[in-house]
Amino acid sequence: MIFVLEIPKAAEPRCWFAYDGDDLLRKVAADDALQPWEIHDRATPRELLEMFDATPDTPRVGETFPGICAMGEEYGWDTPLYRADHLGEPGQYLLEPVTPAQAGEAALRARGECRVYWTKSEATAAFERADDPVWAGPGWRARWALRAQLIATEVLADDL
Repeated sequence: MIFVLEIPKAAEPRCWFAYDGDDLLRKVAADDALQPWEIHDRATPRELLEMFDATPDTPRVGETFPGICAMGEEYGWDTPLYRADHLGEPGQYLLEPVTPAQAGEAALRARGECRVYWTKSEATAAFERADDPVWAGPGWRARWALRAQLIATEVLADDL
């Protein structure tokens, strides 16, 4: 289970959870300005051409889709490539793998201050660190939001 603590400057902190990286990406994409495939995509150059009803053998395909063809020639037509616009240049597909969790976290960070706790134990430990600078001053609201989510998911008992 992944816990996300969003700490916006002009609003109350909120904490929510995702079951895994795919769920995190789905939930982040629901509130993001970018389309889901701009936040994270995995496709081969051949698959990208197929979206336009073309193949590497289609006449004049190199003139019509020079960028896709360049990727196909450089990396191979069936090599998976990854897009994550919050991590790199918009619209750029790269060879280095990007997981849904990495793309989701990058989208969250693009929105503003947040903390991502990748496990229940990380989230619990963060809550229990009373001297964490994040909790100072008005940060107590963020700590309280994390506590409320830990209780709601039955990670902590509500015994106060």
